[in-house]
This record gives sequence, structure tokens and C-alpha cells, in this order.
Amino acid sequence: MAVLVVKSGGEAAMAEWRDSFAACAPGLEVRWWDEPGLRPEEVRYALVWDPEPGRLAALPHLRAVFGSGAGVDGIVADPLYPRQVPLVRMSIPEATERMGAYVCWAALSLLREGRRMAIAQAERRWDFVEPPYRASQRTVGIMGLGNMGVRAAAMLRGIGFPVIGWSRGRKLVPGVESHAGPAELGAFLARTDILVCLLPATAETAGIIDAATLARLPRGAGYIGVGRGMQQRLEDILAALEDGQLSGAVIDVFEPEPLPEEHPLWVHPRAIVTAHVASLPSRAERAAAVAAAIAGLERGEGLPNLYDHEKGY
Repeated sequence: MAVLVVKSGGEAAMAEWRDSFAACAPGLEVRWWDEPGLRPEEVRYALVWDPEPGRLAALPHLRAVFGSGAGVDGIVADPLYPRQVPLVRMSIPEATERMGAYVCWAALSLLREGRRMAIAQAERRWDFVEPPYRASQRTVGIMGLGNMGVRAAAMLRGIGFPVIGWSRGRKLVPGVESHAGPAELGAFLARTDILVCLLPATAETAGIIDAATLARLPRGAGYIGVGRGMQQRLEDILAALEDGQLSGAVIDVFEPEPLPEEHPLWVHPRAIVTAHVASLPSRAERAAAVAAAIAGLERGEGLPNLYDHEKGY
């Protein structure tokens, strides 16, 4: 019986993980990461979020590692990660659908001033607002046209938003005009009324959402941060909100996490803060995806959504 170790959600989550795997892979033995008596040589697979450095390298017969979230930053941060072991990103249809729904909700919240309405409700104040724009009048620009970006683009178009995209290389996405590379970033930003950051975490994307980038947007643009916390200069986002360059922001990712309770974004009247929940599938959905990938690997098939250490995503 193949052994899978899990480090995601803490030991308290293990009962749900075991039940979820039992429903779709009864032949898989699921063990807690720090379970007493666990023998490293028995482990063939790992499902993890932020393993301690060196722990994965100490599993001599490890065949594959599965990230429990869409990002694998906490895994590849380990300088001893065994690069010969495939690393699978949790970029599954359930995750991309949830991301698309979140981005649509965020874009509509910016369009209809959802934060303003929430504050008015909390204050029991009747704040009548006539929205100045329809969805068809606000172009959403998505930075990052991977699986998440493509699904978000399709769902945004379905509710009426025009969508354009920007990525390192040219992408062919139905109904989405693609901009590529640094030379085309300015033209992309100039046409973007609501900016969505869905870029991977790489050296090139670190700090990309800064004052210079925000200044190239049309005045009064909105911002949706769902990529990685390391891509954002929060002080620049706050400054843009204060001076009106940004009319609103919805942010789900931060560095560090959780966002410190004293941070001004928590109470800013034009900012919505969520706790890194945009695309996380249920444990049952993630277990099913991991079980299917393991079954395929055991049959000699390839693994999906492999992380490329050279590209950084």
C-alpha cells in the first residue's frame, strides 16, 4: 500500500483528509507529517503546504510532491528540495473555477462600490449611489494568462466585461487581446480600468505592483490582487487609494500573512481584504485530484501541472 504524508491544515485536519482520500483512493495509506512511528523510507508521496526545510529531502523513496494550494512558494523556498522529485501544483478545474468566481465578485464589487455599501450597512445609513459605469464600459486587464487567468477571463467576459491580458509570452485566449513582454506593458496598463494580478511568483514579478505600474493605469482604476503577496508594494497601493489614482482595491494575498491587524488596509474605506481564500478547493476536491494523479503515475502516465524550477512556475 502506497503511503502519502500530509502537512496541510494542521493535525486537526487529518480526519477530513483521511475521509476524503478513503472515498476516492481506499488503497492509499494517509499519514500525518509528524505521526509517531512514521518511517521515512515508506513514504512515496507528500501533500504539503509549507514543509520544514530538509524534510522532503529526507524521504528517500519519494515519487512526487503535491502542493496543497495553487502556489508552491512555501515548498520551493526549501533550499534542500529534491529537484529530481516532480512537484505538482494544485491548478485543478475546481481551483480555477473558484478563482474565476472570486475575480468576478471582486470586479463587480469595484464596479458597484461594494465596500462603500458594506460600510453604509454597518452604520445603518441609507447611502443611495448611482453607479457611473456598466460592466461593458470597464476593461479588465489580467496580468498572467495561465490556467487561473484564462478561466477568470472567460467568466468575466460572460458577465459583460471586456478583457485584455498581459504575460511574459504571447497567449492565444479566445476573446482576449494578448499583450506580451515589457515592451507592451505600458499599452496594456493604459487600457486597463480594473487590473487583476494573477502572475506567478518569480524574480521578475517581485514588486511589480508598485507606484510606477499603478501610475500607468487610467485615473480611478481598480485593483484586484490575487497573485502573490511579494508582487505588491502595499504602501504604494495605499498611496494610490489616498490620492485617487485607484478608486478601490480587493486584495487576497499579502506578505507577510496574515496581514498584521494594525495595517491600515483593514479599515480603509476603499479596500476589501480577504484571507487568501480566492481559489482554495475543498479538501475532498484536492484529495480527488491527488488520488487521480497518483493512480495515473502508478500506471506509468505523466503528472499534470508540473512546476518548472527554471521558469519559477
